[in-house]
Amino acid sequence: MPIEIRPSTADKVVDQQNNPWQKKLTLFSAKKVSSKDRIFLFQQIQLLLQTGTPLYAGLSALQKQIEKPAVKNLISELISTIDEGKSFSYALSKYPNVFTSTQVNLISASEEGGFMGDVLQQILDMEERREKLRNTLISAVSYPCILGLFSLGVVIFILTFVFPKFADMFAKIHDTLPVTTKSLMWMSGALTNHWMIIIAVFASLIILVGKWISSKSGRVFVDNFKLSFPVIKSVFTQLYLVQSLRVMSLSLANGVSVMDTLADCKNTVQNKLYQKFLCDVELKVQEGSGISSGFAQVNFIPPLVKQMITTGEETGNLPIVMGKIADHYETELLKYLQTLSKLAEPIMLLLMGGLVGIIVSSLILPIFSLSRAVH
Repeated sequence: MPIEIRPSTADKVVDQQNNPWQKKLTLFSAKKVSSKDRIFLFQQIQLLLQTGTPLYAGLSALQKQIEKPAVKNLISELISTIDEGKSFSYALSKYPNVFTSTQVNLISASEEGGFMGDVLQQILDMEERREKLRNTLISAVSYPCILGLFSLGVVIFILTFVFPKFADMFAKIHDTLPVTTKSLMWMSGALTNHWMIIIAVFASLIILVGKWISSKSGRVFVDNFKLSFPVIKSVFTQLYLVQSLRVMSLSLANGVSVMDTLADCKNTVQNKLYQKFLCDVELKVQEGSGISSGFAQVNFIPPLVKQMITTGEETGNLPIVMGKIADHYETELLKYLQTLSKLAEPIMLLLMGGLVGIIVSSLILPIFSLSRAVH
């Protein structure tokens, strides 16, 4: 299969420090390239290789048909790097904001083995799976959030525009009002008379919480919470296992070294506690104990996963076993998220109905009581 590049083991690692201006230029030109653009680029390159088109000629033709400036510039710079005699993986590694280290290492290994087309297809499959899981997760979380915000808007509207019209009437019978009505009257008064202070306080809290979460201590707390709180622990554990084991399976099966694979996994999973676990696995591998010994020491990894990885390592089928585990947990996670998304609608509607019902009853019941007293 013609590729028209000269892979070199000496240029796998990019020394961007020798040319900081080039680093700034490449990062600036690539920062607007989305994940969809990256998938499209890999799809086109994979198709070119399948049809026997040389990589250099294919990229040149692809550049002419691309309209998006950021992608067009990216392809142009890839061509320039290849034209200098560098490998394709080297060219990709110059854009860490676009191409992950996993993708670069896989393509580097495929260049040496002559199976880049197969590896690109595997990368595309992994990207599609990841995108599907991401969209399902966003869908499961966003719908309840939208309903919650809508409910909050309804409550604020009633307290701000409806309750004040009955304030004088309720003030005359304040002592006989239900506790819920008194509480809602107080909240209505606070919203109408001190709304600027309330907005300022909430805005300040949001800013402070956001800064704390962005800090090192806040990030560590949130990441520990994800893997320790009973309600969400299983979801995030499965999510991180799918992400990391998918990368391990694909990388090890294509000849990427164990240490490079574990380093790639740390960049894939955005959780400090899980990254620390992967660092511990690295140490075990360096000591000669194997990957399974690193997995065995962690509490949040399911015992069944530990046993299967031990078996895979002993039988020499670790990449296959990891792929099977990732497939299993991905299927389970998708089912769980889809079920959660279906249950969220009726539950949120019931909560909304109950909340609005309490507010309306707190408004109407005192009016009925006052009407009976008058008659």
